[in-house]
Amino acid sequence: MAKRKPSELNLLLAVDKPVGITSHDVVSKVRRALGERRVGHAGTLDPLASGVMIVGVGQATRLLGRVTLDRKRYLARITFGAETTTDDAEGEVTRTAPATDDLSSRLFASSILKDFLGEQEQVPPAYSAISIDGVRSYKRARAGEDVDLPARTIEVYAADLVAIDEVDGHVVWTASFDVSKGTYIRSLARDIGRAAGNAAHISDLRRTASGPVTAGMCLRIEDLSCEGARAAALDPAVVLGMPVRTLSDAELAAVLNGRAIPNHFAGGSLGRPTDVPIDTPCALTYGGQLRAIASSEGDNLRMETVFPQGIEGVAQ
Repeated sequence: MAKRKPSELNLLLAVDKPVGITSHDVVSKVRRALGERRVGHAGTLDPLASGVMIVGVGQATRLLGRVTLDRKRYLARITFGAETTTDDAEGEVTRTAPATDDLSSRLFASSILKDFLGEQEQVPPAYSAISIDGVRSYKRARAGEDVDLPARTIEVYAADLVAIDEVDGHVVWTASFDVSKGTYIRSLARDIGRAAGNAAHISDLRRTASGPVTAGMCLRIEDLSCEGARAAALDPAVVLGMPVRTLSDAELAAVLNGRAIPNHFAGGSLGRPTDVPIDTPCALTYGGQLRAIASSEGDNLRMETVFPQGIEGVAQ
């Protein structure tokens, strides 16, 4: 079996996913644009949705399982008058409701949105990527099965009204949301419609931020190039939210051989070295690259993952 060639690019990248393609399609397009086979993504977006997607290239694909990005922000258009099987405009209508005057009131809309702030239980849409006994929920739903997903705890940090419009006779609220990981905006739209005494679904959705990564950091797929990807590479330590330990030449040699190094780094009060707390992962960097992720064990940092080629994008 032929040995895999080392990747020419090893980095995390923010891509602006367009409407109408799947997250898997984005990965395929990035592979072709950059000439790299090792490409993956963190945080699936529905075909109807656009916006921030984080993509790993080369050795950075090994980081994707660590990219939790606990908060996400969205701009959503919620169309009233109908619920659908998918809770978005692509599904079949399951229930309709006539328009009421209060739906056009900014005061009413803001009041409804305010009621959704905070921690709550949310039932995900049947057409979602959640696995049930190893089978994706949307596959069961498409096969005609009745899908009954359990509620999960989510949190809405902000829900702000941006505008109210009328499109083809239907009232549409444009709202911005700041939510916890695992929140389905489609489900929020469904529940907001019910709370308003009506029926609603998502007609347009854009992810404007994923953790610290914002839409302004994204590249368009059609503009992708190796040079552009390098210039726009995300700082992996920032994306992962880890403390950073800069390596000396001698420490780099030890790290690349998988050996432990002392558990301290500059940055404590009065310039004294500080220790990485027990069980806290730490990003080990050298020359603008992420070279390893380590965890603390008493006086030592022991290697969890080593990147022989180095992952680009570390701020210097």
